[in-house]
Amino acid sequence: MKIIKDTGKSFNLENLLAKPLVAHLSTVVEDAPRDSPVWFYWKDDKIWIIGTASDTFPDRIKENPKCAIGIVDYNQHNGLFLHAGFRGTATVEPFDKVIANQLISRYLGTEIEEWDQRFKNLDNSNTLICFMPETVVVRDQSFVLPK
Repeated sequence: MKIIKDTGKSFNLENLLAKPLVAHLSTVVEDAPRDSPVWFYWKDDKIWIIGTASDTFPDRIKENPKCAIGIVDYNQHNGLFLHAGFRGTATVEPFDKVIANQLISRYLGTEIEEWDQRFKNLDNSNTLICFMPETVVVRDQSFVLPK
């Protein structure tokens, strides 16, 4: 994966990817872009995403594996604005409960019995998306708040 750092400020990409942020997965169908907000799990230089039976992005990825993912860490109270923009390809993989539970626990904690029912019962009717980035643009666009 080639990391493209902004000529201005940059930041530690691994620290950003360790946070439970929302990513935006961009796919294409018939030359029309589509955007899906998703939870993600970063492992071994790949981004993992759960695809459920109601999601349409797994079918779009099967048709056209080229994707982009944007992740932003923003805080209006202190001027933090970190952006990582990935470009690469994705594959639709069989469901793996271990990866899925690692992904979900980033957002809901490790106590599975406390999770919302929708996340406790994921099974093989779901899929995993494995996104392999080719490039990532890393930009710290943070700003100074007025006094």
